[in-house]
Amino acid sequence: MQDLVRKSAVLPENSWWSHIRGTLSIGIPLVGAQLAQLGIHTTDVIIIGQLGAQSLAAIVLAGQFLFTIFIFGTGFSMAVVPMVAQAYGRGEVTAVRRSLRMGLWVAIGYWIAMQPALLNAEAILIRLGQQPETAALAGRYVAIAEFGLLPGLLFIALRSMVSAINRAAVVLWATIFMLVTNAVLAYGLVLGHFGLPALGMDGAAFVAVFVQFAGLAVLVVYIQGRAETRAYQVFVRFWRPDWQALKEVIRLGLPICITILAEVSLFSASSLMMGALGTVELAAHGIALQLASITFMIPLGLGQGATVRIGVAHGKGDFTGVRRAAITVVILAAIVSITGGLAFALIPEKFAALFLNPETPNAGAVLAYAGPLIVTAGLFQLCDGQQAIFASLLRGLKDARVPMLLALVAYWPIGFFTAWLLAFPLGFGGIGVWFGIVFGLLAASIMLCIRFVLLLKREKLALDPGGIGQEAVHAR
Repeated sequence: MQDLVRKSAVLPENSWWSHIRGTLSIGIPLVGAQLAQLGIHTTDVIIIGQLGAQSLAAIVLAGQFLFTIFIFGTGFSMAVVPMVAQAYGRGEVTAVRRSLRMGLWVAIGYWIAMQPALLNAEAILIRLGQQPETAALAGRYVAIAEFGLLPGLLFIALRSMVSAINRAAVVLWATIFMLVTNAVLAYGLVLGHFGLPALGMDGAAFVAVFVQFAGLAVLVVYIQGRAETRAYQVFVRFWRPDWQALKEVIRLGLPICITILAEVSLFSASSLMMGALGTVELAAHGIALQLASITFMIPLGLGQGATVRIGVAHGKGDFTGVRRAAITVVILAAIVSITGGLAFALIPEKFAALFLNPETPNAGAVLAYAGPLIVTAGLFQLCDGQQAIFASLLRGLKDARVPMLLALVAYWPIGFFTAWLLAFPLGFGGIGVWFGIVFGLLAASIMLCIRFVLLLKREKLALDPGGIGQEAVHAR
């Protein structure tokens, strides 16, 4: 093992510039894919916002409801990423195929298990205190759009393989195709352009289902159409189980699901709190949240790329690669988050105006309320980006249980309680909700950072038991 580590320390791919290039070569396509994926929902929000404040509030509720269920399920798909990356780093083709196939199995099973919740979205939203008219619109949208969740989950699992072999660009092109298709069809079917009927929110839901299936089809055709990826035989004897791989997907995926849900549910709970304050507050919150989500996609995409790079380096037994890949992505994500935060703080009113027709009822009140929320969103960009990065780095090392516990503590006892306390007992309203989110994200970023540093020290002992001083060797 010491010989392996000594060799890895002097490899050209462990220079700082090679790590920057490697991070960007995987990260940029995944960032673009994340932005394009979010752009699909953002496009719907902008188009549906032309229908009025109530429709905008309804799509915020429906989007949060669907996203919460979807993002929990992606934890299982994300578990496939380090499994495939580490197997690829070890050169084990069979392990790559089995891990990916079982990830697809779990995605299908999860979607089936979620049907009771998806089919009763309206009743659930009403029980959570939302206004009946808004809940009815949101529930109708969910009843249609939920059929796009399954291809979306399968898409996330399949992209783990193409990312691991450094072919992430296809993920970007597939998602851009989905974004453009969604924008054109939603514009036509929601508002009645291009000679199409004006179906309102129903039109957006039908289009959402179509584009998810279309994106999945693009990725499947790519995998089957290239000898390099077809060699993994992902779909050959798809019915055949591999119980060990299935167990690992669930063992690693369930804590990731809970970790993701801990954060996402905080934002969903914030939407419910804003909805309890009123329709204007909820619509303004939706605008600020959408903007924050857009900038968050950049560190999230970089983090997904880092999971792959950490996993591959770990599979090779390359501690220098693990360490330098981590440092590189942390710095790049910090630069991006600071830039986005400054933009939000300096021109919040210009961003808010993008999401609502000023001629619709209550538009002025919504835009005025959204301004301070957008400024606050700028404050937590750095915390949000760094917690995403450290969570991704830990996943690359297949560390999931402890980050799950840290996330639960950060987002609920700290984040949610602070948001509720500031918003209601202390009377700060919507701005109090957002400052509570800041505290939760800050706590998560600090705790996950400490966990990764401690784990990295343990990995150094495992991969470099003789303490040969890789950095010194590399410098020579």
